[in-house]
Order: sequence, then C-alpha cells, then structure tokens
Amino acid sequence: MLIDTHAHVSAPEFADDLSDVLDRGSAAGVERVICVGYDLATSRRAVELADQDSRIFATVGVHPNSVAEESPDWRHEIERLALHPRVVAIGETGLDYYRDFTPASVQQEALQWHLAFADSLGLPVVIHNRETDDDMTTALLDWAARRSSDSPPGVLHSFCGSSEMLVACAQVGFAVSFSGMVTFPNKSLAFMSDLVRQTPADALLVETDSPYLAPMPFRGRRNEPGRTRQVAERVAEIRGMSIEDVERLTTANAHRVFSRLGAVPVA
Repeated sequence: MLIDTHAHVSAPEFADDLSDVLDRGSAAGVERVICVGYDLATSRRAVELADQDSRIFATVGVHPNSVAEESPDWRHEIERLALHPRVVAIGETGLDYYRDFTPASVQQEALQWHLAFADSLGLPVVIHNRETDDDMTTALLDWAARRSSDSPPGVLHSFCGSSEMLVACAQVGFAVSFSGMVTFPNKSLAFMSDLVRQTPADALLVETDSPYLAPMPFRGRRNEPGRTRQVAERVAEIRGMSIEDVERLTTANAHRVFSRLGAVPVA
C-alpha cells in the first residue's frame, strides 16, 4: 500500500466527486490520505472528512500565505480542532518569500506558534518552504534543539529546497516528502533526482499535494491521491529500488512520523 502524506482533498476541486477520487486511490493502492489544512476553513473541513471516511486523516494549521487573512482568534480555533483524535499533525506551516501575501515577520511569528503548539501535543509539523531555505533551516534546527518531545519532529513537504537544508533537517529527524515534481522533465528541476538520492531511507515519504503538481503524464490536470503511485514509481527508479520496496519503506516511515495513523500492515 501507499500513503499520500499530503493532499488537499478538502479543496473545492473535490467537492463533487471526492468519493470517486478516494475509490480510484484505493484501486491504485493508496489506502490512507492525509488531508492537510492550510487555513481555518480547510482545517475544519479536513477534520470533517476524517470523521466521514476512514481512509482520511487530518492536519490543522494556517499556511504562511494565509496568516494575514485569518481572524485574530485563529490560534484558538486550531487548538480546538487539534484535539480531534484523527488529527495527525500540525500545519501546514512554514515560510514563503516567493509570494508577498504575508509580511515575513508575521509568517515567522506564526511559524513559531505552530512549532511550539505541535511540541506541546507531541505531534509532528508539516512544513512548507519556498525560497526561504536559510531562515527555515535556522528556525527548524533551533526548535529541534529545544523540543520537549522525542517523537519525529515533522516533514518537509513537497521538498525542492537545497541539499544543505535536506541534510541538516534530516539529521535532526525531519522526514522529507516528494511530490509529482520528481517526474517533471524540466532541466531546471533536474536537481530533484539528486535530492531523492540524498534522502536517508528512514526519512523518505511520498505525496501528491493534490489538487496541485500532478505527475507526468497527468501534468496540467487536477491531481488526486491515486497518483501517489506515479511519484513512488519515479522515486523507485531514481533510487534503484523496486516499487514494492518503496511502498513498504514509505508506508513504514509515514506511520513512524504520523503515529496517530494507527496500526496498518506495511508488508
């Protein structure tokens, strides 16, 4: 089986056919989907979906691009939602200097709140990073050094940062997740294969980031969890592994990082 460790199936793009989407995922061997909240509305919806379908688990948080738009009491609502037993992580949080939606100082304050809150619950964080490698690495390493929990700290989702960031964060326990970008033929993304090879085996995860970043040959269309398989197949090719070994490895890693996923066979 495979686990899509990062999908936004709470997005409007799935409003009309989510059940069919999940069934197609199951047919492709994707038996668990982590629905990631990126603002209050999608965090609430992620929890609702997790209540409705046993294949879905939720995360709750506010994306750095969304922080400036949220109501002043967004933290209290995330705290409330996080108490649900099918919430497996806090986030997605992080930093994004590519888009000028939220001042950097506000992003950094929100990131620190998410990190501290996750540690207080013993839950991992889901990290978004775009053109912020240095600041993001510093924040995560500083936090890892002062965490009270000894559980895995979290995951760098849809990773496309620097090799230096990958190595530094993996050394303190972060998992590294790859999306459909690993299948893109762009010369500008050729470095992705090196990142996949560099990732320690016990840190490797796969995801879709649905409805975004559909892998080849579906690029340009709505992405969905079943296409985790194309990502895993490409990861297997890059690392010289069988797809079965990638399935077993990434599923075991997902259960280690997201401990609330429960007991699911991995072999």
